[in-house]
Amino acid sequence: MRVVADREVCVGAGSCELLAPDAFKVDDDGAVRVLQEQPDDAAAVRDAVSQCPTGAITLLERD
Repeated sequence: MRVVADREVCVGAGSCELLAPDAFKVDDDGAVRVLQEQPDDAAAVRDAVSQCPTGAITLLERD
């Protein structure tokens, strides 16, 4: 699994950072930054993706 974020779509709600703080950070400009493209806590990241109000975070599954 790999995490990607579309900073143009992000509104800086911060739910991703609250749910998976090791994987996401909302920068001073109000957009999400991915800290771990291949996160350790997959469950927390999946939860963060599902809670993102704009769909700015995407999980890419690997074979």
